[in-house]
Order: sequence, then C-alpha cells, then structure tokens
Amino acid sequence: MNREDAGGARRCDARRSEDATGADGDPDGLGNDAVAEIVGDTSGEGRRHDATADIRGGTAAAGHRGDSKAGTAPRSATGPTPHDAPADFLALLAEQVRLHPDAPALGMVGDAPLSFAELEARIAGVAQRLRDNGFQRGDRMLFSIRPCADAVTLIFGTIAAGGTIVFVDPGVGPELFARRIGLVEPAWAATESLLYLLSGPLHRLGRARGLALPAFGRLPVRHIHSGPRLPGTPARSVPLRRLLGSGATAAFAAADPAAEALIVFTSGTTAAPKAVVHTRGSLGAGLAAMAGRSSLGPGAHLHTEQLMMGLPALLAGARWSMPRYPRFGTHIDPVGFARGLDAATHAFFTPADLAVVLAAIERGELAAPRALREISLGGAPVTTALLRRARKSLPDCEFLAIYGMTEILPVAITSGTAKLDFDGAGDPLGAPVRGVTARIAADGELVLSGPNLCAGYLGEPPLREIPTGDLARLDGDTLVLMGRKKDMMIRGKTNIYPGLYEPAIANVAGVRQAIMVGVPDEVGDERIVLAVVPDPGATDVVARLRRELPALMDTSALPDDIVLVDEIPVSGRTSKPDRAALRTRLADLLD
Repeated sequence: MNREDAGGARRCDARRSEDATGADGDPDGLGNDAVAEIVGDTSGEGRRHDATADIRGGTAAAGHRGDSKAGTAPRSATGPTPHDAPADFLALLAEQVRLHPDAPALGMVGDAPLSFAELEARIAGVAQRLRDNGFQRGDRMLFSIRPCADAVTLIFGTIAAGGTIVFVDPGVGPELFARRIGLVEPAWAATESLLYLLSGPLHRLGRARGLALPAFGRLPVRHIHSGPRLPGTPARSVPLRRLLGSGATAAFAAADPAAEALIVFTSGTTAAPKAVVHTRGSLGAGLAAMAGRSSLGPGAHLHTEQLMMGLPALLAGARWSMPRYPRFGTHIDPVGFARGLDAATHAFFTPADLAVVLAAIERGELAAPRALREISLGGAPVTTALLRRARKSLPDCEFLAIYGMTEILPVAITSGTAKLDFDGAGDPLGAPVRGVTARIAADGELVLSGPNLCAGYLGEPPLREIPTGDLARLDGDTLVLMGRKKDMMIRGKTNIYPGLYEPAIANVAGVRQAIMVGVPDEVGDERIVLAVVPDPGATDVVARLRRELPALMDTSALPDDIVLVDEIPVSGRTSKPDRAALRTRLADLLD
C-alpha cells in the first residue's frame, strides 16, 4: 500500500485518480464527514442516473417513480449548492478566533473554559510539541482516550500538525484490534494510562472484569499517555500534559483539503475490517453544512461529548462543554449527564438516552433543565411518540432530528415540529443539507453524494456516492424514510449488520440456523435478538453461545436476547428468511 503523496503526506488508497475512477481527479478531497455534490453515477452497480430528476433550490423537475411512471414524483434532491470550495475546518475555527477571541470556547463541566484565543494557542502548542518529539506530516495516531477537553485539543493539534487521528475501540478484542492496526499502519498511539495497566501488569484483572484488551504497551509505535504514568506505560511514552499549553508561534501545517484527518472503523469482520477515511476538506464541508441549521451561535452553550456535534458549535462561535466520564467507565449515565445541563442552552442525545431522561423527569427524580432551548437527536430514528413525550416534559425546548451516517454527515436535518406536523407515510428527515445530493435508485434505495462524502474505505477504491441501505422517497424536497433495504439494526449509537455475524454463529456446535433481528421500542432504539434453531438433541445451546459469541463478533453487536425457535419463517420463491415475520413473532414472545 502506497501512502506517500507528492508532498510526502500519507493518504488512504481511496484517494481519487483518473486511473482509479475513470473520472477527473478529486480536487475537493471528499471524506466521511463532508459531502461533495457529485451527480454522476460511478457506482458500477447498474444504477441509472438518467432515471432521476434533480431538485435544486427547491424546484422539482419531472422525474420517475419507483413504478416507472414518469412525472409523478421526484427521484433526486440536492441541498443548496456551496459557492466556494470546502474550507479547512481549522481555518473555520481561526475565523471564530478572529471574531470572538475572548469568548468562552471549550472546557469540562464545572471548569472555567478556554477562550477561543486560548484554544487556538493550545492547538498550535500541541502541533509544535508533537513535531519537536518527531511527529511527521502524514503520521497516523491511534486514539484511545475518552472524550474530554484535553483529548479534543490533542485531536486538533494532531490534525494541525498534518497528521491523522484513528479512532479505535480497545474493547473489540485483540484479534480484530490487531487486524485494524495492520490495516492502518499507525506511527503513534494516544492511550489512557489505565489501559496500559489493565492490558499489561493487571491483564488478569482486566479479563476478570470482562476486558479482553490488546497489549497497548507492546505496540511498535511512539506513545502518548493520558493520566498518571501507571505500571505498564512504555518508558519513553510522552505525557499528554507535556504537549498541552500555549505560547507556540508555529503556524499550522498548510491546509490540504485532500489530506487525511480522521479514520473511523465501522462494523466489520475480523478478516475484513472497514475503515472510513475523512479528509480535512470533507470535515470542513460537513461542518459548513451544519451552519444555520440550528440556533447555535455566539452566546449559546452546547453540552455534549460528541465530537461531530461539538465541532459545529465551536465553528458557530458557541461554547462547548463536556461531561466527565466515571473513572473506570466508558458510558455516561443519561440522568447524570442531564444534571450537568443547568447552564447549557443546547444538548445532544440519542433517542434512547433522551427517553431515560424523560422518564426521570416524569417520575419527579430530575428537574427539567431551566436554560435548555434546543436538543439535537441522532444515532437512531426519532419517533413521534418520543417527541410528544419530550414536548410535554420540556415545553420550552425545540428538537432537531439529524440524519446521517459515518460515511456522510450530516445528510438532512429537520425540526421536531416538522416531524409532528407531517401527515404522510414514512419518517420525514428534512431537505438535504448544503451540497448533498440525494437520489432514489430504481429499487427505492437512497443514494447519497456530496462534498462531505468520505474519500472511501481504507485500502479500497474511492467513493463517488454511497448507497445507504435505507428505502426512501421524496415529498417535494423532503427526504422521507420508508424502511431499510439492508437488515442493519441500530442499538444506541451502534449500527449492527447481521449478515456479518450470522455465518459464524451458525458454525457454533449445536446451532442449525441463526438469524439476528432488531425488535424496536417506542423510542426508536432496537433490542438485538438472536433467534436460533438448534440441532436435534443439542443441549445447553444458549449457554454455549453466551460463552463463545464474544470471541466471534464485535462486543458492540452481541445480542440482548437469545431465543430458541423451532423454525425461521421464510418468504418468496427462494424461501429466504422472513425477518419481518420473525421480528413480529419475537416481539410477541418477548412482550
């Protein structure tokens, strides 16, 4: 794999070229978090672009319906077209520094925040000290530090130094972790010192607590540790606190929109992990697309641990505060998070977490945050039932539903009011955001492109557009979700693809057939249920699966329930598993 471009910066194999795509080279550096407006069909999967009609600026041209009747429904929609090339997101941040140097920018809840000028100086300081320690333009850095203000500063500083942040989940298991490392070829690793301890001297204790961690201290990379230097921390590891500080005068690395910025792993098998590559240009385009879609601005205060929600807040001139994680935890209790919202005007929740908070308010265990005026929701479908509950408990608050995916974020944003007022079939997502082109393929699948589309998957051909797996239609210029073409399930913040795991599960002794389905609840989250047809005479199948599944699949995809059934319902001439019928049966059984 050649990761050296002409300027010496390492880039993913998914970068665009005439040879790879048969099209012009990509000047915009498309990446995961930004979408470039690409109308041409280069998927190679037989999708006919001449069967689509464009909607630009809200004006619909004649098009085709899924039933091939012309002129009755639009097949494509495009958000407002950007007039300028995607801006580098650090340049966008610098503009806020110029406009509001002394305004509060970033900090932990309960701490005095850094001002915009202080944040910029700290980012520049991290970038310079990384270079002083041997960091080179194009280096990739594994990142295993829980969200906090110092972690955000290190992320910004790494990208400012011309590097790439690679988000890795240490809980995926040593084998999948090793595969991911082999794909990424990192030069650095930023890790919490507790992980060095629990994967090294106290690895037996870690395993006893259910943590199958890779040996972080043995990774052949340069190390940065967050927290005190605990046993197992490599001797030459650089303390994060040594990198922090201000006073550096060195400029950021020259902005290259096509340069890697973030790599994010998605669901994948041990043999074939998938890594989404975002560029500085794609990040800038995605963040620009958020502008004006919420009430964030100077004087506003967003509280969240989510990077892709906090960044738009900073670039709008708002303050971003972050919650504190439990010392040994990787999850923030939603009610505890809500207790930290007293001064916040804006917050982000998944629908499932908001449901927990609403229940606490309804029981009188939690007072409704007084200053809160807007809540953004994402990561799972936002149901009207949840919105009605939310309006009752938080009557002075507006709600935004954000639709997107790791490969392209955001895609569409709509208000809770618009969702509740919608009286057609399906789930309204809103109009595509700035620059995003959405088209409906002949089979009803939603296909997306734009300046915030990722460059591609690491080591794979570049992406010009991406099929979402969602079935959708267009109501005017509003995207309306009709269901899922693929069988992807969503639990919390995790997308789960059953086809990745079912073959391996079926190979477990005593299992004749295994199908995973999601049983939705009223807040739009899904309970993952594994239905198993056991071999005749097999015993202890459920117990065996509980023991063996953690070694066969991502821990984030493990089923909530395992149910033994006599048969899996089938449909169609080929007798494929009927997941919808199975989902209904299991919902009745588990009710």
